Amino acid sequence: MITPIRNTIVAAAAAAAVGGSAQAEPRTRIPDDQPVRSVVLVHGAFADGSGWRGVYDELTSRGYRVTIVQNPLTSFDDDVKATRRILARQEGRSILVGHSYGGSVITEAGVDPSVAGLVYVSALAPDVGESTGDQFADIPAPPEFVIEPGPDGFGFVNRERFKAGFAGDTSDADAAFLRDSQVPIAMAIFGTRLTQAAWRTKPSRAVVATQDRAIDPRLLRRQAERIGAEITEVEASHVPFLTQPHAVADVIDAAARDASRAAR
Repeated sequence: MITPIRNTIVAAAAAAAVGGSAQAEPRTRIPDDQPVRSVVLVHGAFADGSGWRGVYDELTSRGYRVTIVQNPLTSFDDDVKATRRILARQEGRSILVGHSYGGSVITEAGVDPSVAGLVYVSALAPDVGESTGDQFADIPAPPEFVIEPGPDGFGFVNRERFKAGFAGDTSDADAAFLRDSQVPIAMAIFGTRLTQAAWRTKPSRAVVATQDRAIDPRLLRRQAERIGAEITEVEASHVPFLTQPHAVADVIDAAARDASRAAR
């Protein structure tokens, strides 16, 4: 495992004060011969892959080949298979990235030999024999985050508390769109126990959103520290990939460059 290193990324407002714009300077393109140049992005519960668009644009502008998994959220096995299906389509080795519950998915699927490294974005990282739900035993989800299970076993995030619990730093319009385009998740997924823990053998990084109200930041830090991930903190809600895409892309970029140096 890697010794944890904590970084803090200055909020977009600070960047604006210094540079005159909330947009940081773009990173240079990766070298043409960089071995690890594929990135696979895995969304979490109640969402689909479209939220990764900002991160996708950042990484493709730097020369990465980026592919987004569309998890069906019908079972843990289905989501792991969906991720493996995308990994099998990549050229060379990949950085596998998961958000929220997607961290459980990449933990299971990431043992694939094609995976060069893992990035957890406001994500959970269970161990073998643990479930996603087990991770909340000591530090439960904040009160703003409310899941409403349906009679068919699928759950949605409560409409009235959606923005506060899921996307507090987005605009009202963006939060409403996320709320109204929710993908329900099979609640049984949260009780499925993992059989693999890729972070035990793959280098890992973690993005901790300091204003997360779906997963307590204390739990995010504990999870990241347990797996020996290098930690980067961002001032964001549960959706830093949406509101801080440059910062998230920087972490993924760094993971790919590190993996490439190790592969040479």
